[in-house]
Formats: sequence, C-alpha cells, structure tokens
Amino acid sequence: MRKSQKDFKSPPKRFQPNGLSILYEDHEILVVDKISGLLTVSTDKVRENTAYYLLNEYVKKGNQKSKNRIFIVHRLDRDTSGVIVFAKNEKAKRFLQDEWHGFTKKYYAVIHGTLPKKEDIITSYLAENSAHKMYSVTDPEKGKLAKTGFRVLRESKKYSLLEIDLLTGRKNQIRVHFSEKGFPVVGDKIYGEKNVGIKRLTLHAASICIVHPDTKEKMIFESKIPAYFNLLLNR
Repeated sequence: MRKSQKDFKSPPKRFQPNGLSILYEDHEILVVDKISGLLTVSTDKVRENTAYYLLNEYVKKGNQKSKNRIFIVHRLDRDTSGVIVFAKNEKAKRFLQDEWHGFTKKYYAVIHGTLPKKEDIITSYLAENSAHKMYSVTDPEKGKLAKTGFRVLRESKKYSLLEIDLLTGRKNQIRVHFSEKGFPVVGDKIYGEKNVGIKRLTLHAASICIVHPDTKEKMIFESKIPAYFNLLLNR
C-alpha cells in the first residue's frame, strides 16, 4: 500500500516550530518542510536555531520528563528548502540510512540561462578540496560517483526552472554539476556568483519516496515549488 502525507492531519500552526511545517508524524518518523536559511543541525556559531533543535523541543512538549527525541537521517544545506525526514528512534534511523540510496528524491531548481538539452543526466566524480568545496574529477579513485538527472519545466530569457532527479546523494552535487556546466543555480554564492536582488538559493527538495521503517509501506512526501521560483521566471 502506498501512503503519503495526505493521510496525515498536520498539527495547528501554533504548535509547529518556526521555519518548519510538519508534513507527517508517527511513532517512527517525523517529516518536515524546511524554509531556506534554517540549518538542519547546529554549528559552532548556531546552536538553537536549527531544525534538529526545534523539532526535539517540539516532540518533548507533551511531557517535560519525556525521553522523546529525534535522530538525524540526512541533511539539507542551510539555504536549501524542502522535505527532510527524521527518525524517532535508533532502529528507524539505521533502517532509513541503510536504505537511503534506494529511495527516490526530486528537487526543483532555477538556474541561469537555458540548457541546450532539455532532459539529460550529468555524471562526474566529486572530490572535496581543503576549503571544503566540492569539484569534479575524472579519476574515479579520487572522487565519488555523482549522477544528476534533470528535465526543463519552464524557461525565460534569463532563467530555467528544472525538475531534478538526485540519482546519488553527494555533498553539494546539484550545485556543483550545474555550475561546472556554466549554468549555476540562481542565488548560489559558493558555486555561482552573487546576484543583486536575489533573495535566496533557488534549490528546493521537492519530494522523497521512502519505505516506512516499521510497516515497510512505500510513502511519498511532497512540497510545492516555492512561489519565488516562478516569480523569477515571470520577471
């Protein structure tokens, strides 16, 4: 049986942590839609304003002595918005991480320019330099295989809106692949260029199809294209 977040009634907004919309929750998993600009986990500089911290506070609200907590399964970059899956126990976390490579993940992105091919797969091997920046190499022994499928949904004179299949899950994979092709993701200050008037990185985790760690049912969780993406193409 295939289920989705449509089977789940989201809690009232006043109970949802700032910057996060709860798409689905049960005893095993917690799935949210994260805004751009919110960290998934803490850093040396930011401790509390993260998805992980806020959601831990959320699950503990029922009882101050509750041992309820959440577990990291995967992450999104601070400036990437969209769907994130958390586990509610170690067993669920291990199952999801072990099966993660087989789950289907789709993204939306706005890139600079118009692509010569409207549907294709970009393949390279990604390595990381001493500044923690990713780049492609040709030697498979020096990098990890990265495959990004894409399809153009809309175009304007300056931008293209893409639907992206994340066929592997390397760090910054989508951003690196399109930057190296000469079509960086709009708003990408690391792999692209600083654009005056651009409000955010235009990369969004649109959907993920997983197998539930307990029931083993397929579940799909989705988030709409941010309105800002279409606004850019309508300019």
